[in-house]
Amino acid sequence: MSPLDVRPLDPDVPTIDRRRAEDYLSAGLWREERIADLLRAARLRSPDRRAVVSGTTTLSHGELHRAVTVAGRRLEGLGVRAGDRVVVQLPNCTEFLVLALALIDIGAPPVLVLPGFGEYELSHVVRTARPVALAVRTGNRSALTTESTRRLRKEHASLRHVLALGAGTAGDVDLAALCDPGAPWDEQVAQAVTAPRRSDGCAVDAAVFLLSGGTTGPPKVIPRGNAGYAYMIRAATEIARVTEDSVCLAVMPAAHGFVLNCPGVLGTLAAGGTVVLGDPTDPRQAFDLIERERVTHCALVPTVAMQWLTAAAGTSADLSSLRVIQVGGARPVPELAGRIRSVLGATLQQCYGMSEGLLCYTRLTDDEAVIVQTQGRPTSPMDEVLIVDEQGRQVPNGTTGELLTRGPYTVAGYYRDPAATAKAFTPDGFYRTGDLATRTPEGDLVVNGRVRDIINRGGEKIPAEDLELLVARHPAVRASAAVGAPHELYGEVVHLYVVPETGQEPTLLELRRFLRELGLAFFKLPEQMEVVAQLPTTAIGKIDKKALRARIARRRAAEA
Repeated sequence: MSPLDVRPLDPDVPTIDRRRAEDYLSAGLWREERIADLLRAARLRSPDRRAVVSGTTTLSHGELHRAVTVAGRRLEGLGVRAGDRVVVQLPNCTEFLVLALALIDIGAPPVLVLPGFGEYELSHVVRTARPVALAVRTGNRSALTTESTRRLRKEHASLRHVLALGAGTAGDVDLAALCDPGAPWDEQVAQAVTAPRRSDGCAVDAAVFLLSGGTTGPPKVIPRGNAGYAYMIRAATEIARVTEDSVCLAVMPAAHGFVLNCPGVLGTLAAGGTVVLGDPTDPRQAFDLIERERVTHCALVPTVAMQWLTAAAGTSADLSSLRVIQVGGARPVPELAGRIRSVLGATLQQCYGMSEGLLCYTRLTDDEAVIVQTQGRPTSPMDEVLIVDEQGRQVPNGTTGELLTRGPYTVAGYYRDPAATAKAFTPDGFYRTGDLATRTPEGDLVVNGRVRDIINRGGEKIPAEDLELLVARHPAVRASAAVGAPHELYGEVVHLYVVPETGQEPTLLELRRFLRELGLAFFKLPEQMEVVAQLPTTAIGKIDKKALRARIARRRAAEA
């Protein structure tokens, strides 16, 4: 029987048409395996090799397998079953990795949320995903307050458990204990560590849920199906040359798809390599980790890469182990890209993609011009890429248009959001990326910007319309418009134009505090503000964002 004949655990997960699915199976891209099978096999293959380094904790692949298996049984003891969903918002730490792998292992896909998201974004995710549990860090360093988690449990009936990393409230589950293989456990759990496990679910079931960048509003929930996700990770691992000797440093949130699966954390573990978890904001701390752990691979957004290049001039750390620096999340300027090899001693690999699917890479053997000036070419020979004009007609190579894509690891739609799916996907399954791109005669892509109105702050996507709607809630604001203003480090920051109510004039600090009280993520807050009497409009009455950006450009030119 074909794996496509197996009934999915979750009927709300959109699936691609059967003909294309059968093509991917026939081509050997899809296999009858879950990503859990791939990861479990790697843990058992080399049990004595290092798997995870986090702070002072080091786990071998065998120890990681025990921790994952034990955590899975404890989750099942809490009533978490295959097909359930658990929202995970944790920093880079051992508990994050053990919990995420345990959920994947038992077929209860984690919904991975970036640590910086606030209650506003998280509430939307919980409302859509309907998870049975929420895993969060508690305490002063948490993005959520105790009151926030209490409100979420009260407002969302599906939430039965809060898995708390830190000092939780009464009734919370101690996440550190749940993920600790050294804690007491019974004989049944002990036997499960070595017993073979039946793979629950099928090829089209979700392995994990990622979140969209939120370019058109609150983040959308993206189900990554097992077969496509496993293929993508296998292919990315080969392209980045990740092997059991590789050491991958995660300095950005591991919940981000770029860090998690391109090939990232999951690809390194699947290859039998070592993952170093950290979140150092100071490049010097990252350099110390590279020297100590002999890091070979790391994924960075351009802003962090720029910080590393600046800091490298004054470091005495030995960075000679570095082989590959992946840069993605936003297009790096060619000048930055060109300095990676000469300053850090590693090969730059540009990565372009999205949580919905398509991944493009420059290859490690490409000419320097391709590596520096393009965002590479698709991962799979069965990735389909169209570049179209405003009427949906394909444009020739060298001409800019919107990039559309479908392929063996691009999803078929968003989870429980048919309206967003209908808007973002064509009837024949192509995903409208919203990115403007050109294609070279050799097939490499150059990404030129966005179709939709978003602000790209260092790789973090901020939807202007969503921000404007929240600003409008302030009693002193009559109207507002948010645009991206050029910034030396982040590429763009939010510049907010505000039309105040008569007799009032809110300050930038007041609006930032107001937005934080609404639960908005910190990186989405405006960093510049200008009070104006009115906003310019186009001939059809829309706010003229082009005129607002030109106003910023004129002021910058005058100040230069």
